[in-house]
Amino acid sequence: MITKRIIPCLDVKDGRVVKGVNFEGLNDVSSPISLAKYYSECGADELVFYDITASSDGRKLFTDILCETAKSVFIPLTVGGGINTLDDFDRVLKCGADKVSVNSGAIRNPDLIYEAAKLYGDQCVVISADVKRVDGVFRVFAKGGRENTGMEAIEWIKRCVGNGAGEVVLNSIDTDGVKKGFDLEMLEAVCNAVNVPVIASGGAGKIEDFITLFHTLPKVDAGLAASIFHFGEVKISDLKAEMVKANINTRIK
Repeated sequence: MITKRIIPCLDVKDGRVVKGVNFEGLNDVSSPISLAKYYSECGADELVFYDITASSDGRKLFTDILCETAKSVFIPLTVGGGINTLDDFDRVLKCGADKVSVNSGAIRNPDLIYEAAKLYGDQCVVISADVKRVDGVFRVFAKGGRENTGMEAIEWIKRCVGNGAGEVVLNSIDTDGVKKGFDLEMLEAVCNAVNVPVIASGGAGKIEDFITLFHTLPKVDAGLAASIFHFGEVKISDLKAEMVKANINTRIK
């Protein structure tokens, strides 16, 4: 049985971890370095670090903060934000990332995923898709959820996986920060379309949301969340204990 992963997400803006609702109204939370160390020590399976305004600001990811964060963790680290070229992949990996997440950069240059996977391996390339319903259709958004690309999301994700993306992070803008549960409909559509690990992101508000996620959609490999972990609403140790009780296979530290 595949072990289900629990992944905290650090949304970083101007060197600080922030969190909002539906990708808007960002509030300061903490230092990414101290939070990363905390999560590494308290049982998180992996960690995601997003420089959330790098793409919309048209700049490169903050490597100094990333390097310090990477030194603080002893679990796999996925990094994204402002990844537009193979040089960006190289720079982020040299800072200590294990996997590189790409979104807007792949939208601008669909060959980027193929080229990166060929150079670094599929396992290193993550497609992070920010998706929102528009007139009942799943649409891909770019630049931190600010720009509707007009592309249908499921076909886009299939294309990225076909080009070599070894993992999918599905960020539902509709449920982001709302804390009413993961977007099961959207996740099911993605799980049925691809055969690589799918990470659910957006909507977790309580422990039961993770239990429902893994029981309803056994194909989902991991649950990702931010504010409920950052603000201590859910402790990872408590979540994993409840997962074990619910017969969901997980790593207990």
